[in-house]
Amino acid sequence: MKILVDTNVILDITLERQPFFEQSVRLLQVVTQLDIEVCVTATTVTDLYYIIRKAKGREVALSFVEDLLNFVEIAAVDKDVIAHALQLRMTDFEDAIQVSAAKYKGISIIITRNEADFRDSDLKIHSPESFLNSVSL
Repeated sequence: MKILVDTNVILDITLERQPFFEQSVRLLQVVTQLDIEVCVTATTVTDLYYIIRKAKGREVALSFVEDLLNFVEIAAVDKDVIAHALQLRMTDFEDAIQVSAAKYKGISIIITRNEADFRDSDLKIHSPESFLNSVSL
């Protein structure tokens, strides 16, 4: 099984955003335990770097990205992914890119806190909590 984790879930962990922090950490613990492949988009990596750098500084941001690469696979964002995202006609273009990148990577599940933003997608969309409830240990 492969999942794509949305930027907001990773930020919940990095920035220790409450009340989401514990559930997002638990998600990563469980997917590691179950040997589920975790992916993020290439654009998520750049977004994470930018946001973390603003909040915690350049060195922390670079260290986080380096650590992240030990844990996740990267779903490419290239011309084909972007062209496909344009065809999806989703309300939020960034979310369309995530859906398109997931499809190109063979991923059918996206984990996000903004489930409604992906309602026009034909992928399975879960919050960290609903995904955890759907898998068994």
